[in-house]
Amino acid sequence: MCLRFVFLLAVQIPAWLRLSRRPPTWKDAEILLLRHQLAVLQRQTAARPKLRWTDRALFAALLTLIPRSCHGALHLFITPGTILRWHRDIVRRRWAAKSKPKRPGRPPTHRRVVRLVLRMAADNEHWGYRRIAGELAGLGIAVAPSTVWEILKRHDIDPAPRRSGPGWAQFLRSQAEAILALDLFTVDLLDGAKAYVLAAIEHATRRIRILGATAHPGGQWIVQQARNLCMRRILAACECYHNDHRPHMALSSAAPLSRFQPR
Repeated sequence: MCLRFVFLLAVQIPAWLRLSRRPPTWKDAEILLLRHQLAVLQRQTAARPKLRWTDRALFAALLTLIPRSCHGALHLFITPGTILRWHRDIVRRRWAAKSKPKRPGRPPTHRRVVRLVLRMAADNEHWGYRRIAGELAGLGIAVAPSTVWEILKRHDIDPAPRRSGPGWAQFLRSQAEAILALDLFTVDLLDGAKAYVLAAIEHATRRIRILGATAHPGGQWIVQQARNLCMRRILAACECYHNDHRPHMALSSAAPLSRFQPR
């Protein structure tokens, strides 16, 4: 497009030189004829003419030779506001081209962040990509989990390694005897009042224990009921252990001594 504009200037310069050698009266008469011809064409043509960028550049360059205060008196099919809009478009396209990233898409991750991700993955082989992204967020480095996934995959590292330890199902089965679930439910009394009942269920035996009931449950009340349950379980374990190892029992019927383990 720049070559086209240069060619247009090269073609117009000889014509401008010929016009400079004409007498002033001749040029004034030709200007009047051209203005009248332009007025006739504007009356007959309703559609606006389509301009190429070379035409716009030539109009803008020639208008700089005429004082700005005289632009309104010119009989042109373009207005001074149109010339200003062309200038704004040129400036906008120039800065848009400068600010356009050289590579499409998101900017690449900094190499220091990549090294830190690889170091975390090497030092903690059981960490997944989400854990690494969370640790980076704790350090003040905002990296999306998908970015960590791409970094690990690019370096042939499993983003989500399988843990060698037990899963949730195995953990719950192995610790079922020590797990209790607490819940509150409501009971409507005969006098219309509502009472809150705290119940506990043992995962191993599915045994339900009613810990207490109150009309106004609170945090301290629930903690005290939980303490009472723990004390009852400890006393029951001590009683069972003592009954199984009484001194007056015959040695043949007594169970062998073992380390005390509360049930």
